Amino acid sequence: MRLVIKIGTSLIAPGGRIDMKQLRSLVDQLDLARDEFLIVSSGAIASGMAHLGLKEKPSSVPLMQACAAVGQSALMHTYEQLFFGKKTVAQLLLSSDDFTSPARYKNLQNTLRQLLRLGVVPVVNENDSVSVRELVGAFGDNDELSALLAAAVGADWLLLLTDVDGFYASNGRRPRLVRTIRKLTPAMEALCNGHGKLGRGGMRSKLRAAKTASDAGVNVAIVNGRDPQAIAKALSQKIGTYFPPNAKRG
Repeated sequence: MRLVIKIGTSLIAPGGRIDMKQLRSLVDQLDLARDEFLIVSSGAIASGMAHLGLKEKPSSVPLMQACAAVGQSALMHTYEQLFFGKKTVAQLLLSSDDFTSPARYKNLQNTLRQLLRLGVVPVVNENDSVSVRELVGAFGDNDELSALLAAAVGADWLLLLTDVDGFYASNGRRPRLVRTIRKLTPAMEALCNGHGKLGRGGMRSKLRAAKTASDAGVNVAIVNGRDPQAIAKALSQKIGTYFPPNAKRG
């Protein structure tokens, strides 16, 4: 089975510092002997902020780019430590052009397939240090990127790991967790407000990413990554919000 795991900033770097304990817990949940994994990892900007001593998220694009450049190396070093003795990891920094240019898209697919064939775990992030469009909204905090990646590799599953239990809806009463969404509606999107303190995404971007991936034939789940068995429970649809595939893969 081939899985794309998107890990949000709220899990990776709460408060701006990489949470090694949380990341180790997630990596330990991966069945590396049986399945293929691609990780879409947020957290570079937040990590860079911590290394540069910045207390608040930068408002200027150049400073965000600088934070991303500093933080990305620290982030990859963390993944190399976590996978040491288990799997080789590879870094891929992507931009929207990699998905809109036919030639670059084909090259991306070829690279990813070869890495998976070699048993490597690709760790993917936006190319924030040089690509301004990602910082100003071309992608939604790696959510859309993870959906496009899942489609590109023909993934069986996309797991969007965050710090909430899934999508909550309210009809004037107490909000309830929606366990399955077969069709995303404007009314559902209207219920989503705000972004994370350090990340750029929010529930709206996760819903849209889930729609993109499910339309490409991928099973999708939005789940709370702090659950110690988040991945296994998500795959068995015991937690989170599930989006069944709306098309055949490929």
